[in-house]
Amino acid sequence: MKVFNVADRVEESGEYILGYDETGTHACYMIYGTMSPGEKNRLIKPGKGHEEILMVVRGEFRLSGDCETTLKEGQAVHVVGEEVCFLENLSTSRGVYIIAGGHSEGGHH
Repeated sequence: MKVFNVADRVEESGEYILGYDETGTHACYMIYGTMSPGEKNRLIKPGKGHEEILMVVRGEFRLSGDCETTLKEGQAVHVVGEEVCFLENLSTSRGVYIIAGGHSEGGHH
């Protein structure tokens, strides 16, 4: 079993994707994301054949586009395929979220 230091790997984009390159499988992936206070327009779009669950770990976020809602710590939404959502950090501190994703039925590579 390998331990992945995900939080230490967030790049300038504000996200780190733990997936095939580290795990060797296309079955699932996880995205660890951070956003500065007031930062907005972070694209959330699983893509054809994929589904994602986005959960807020720290802060409060507004989603717009195909996903009109506000999420607080511990709340999550399910985003499917070509749905397009934009994330905005409403908090006065750095917000943190996790996206767990995988293939939809029939969506394998």
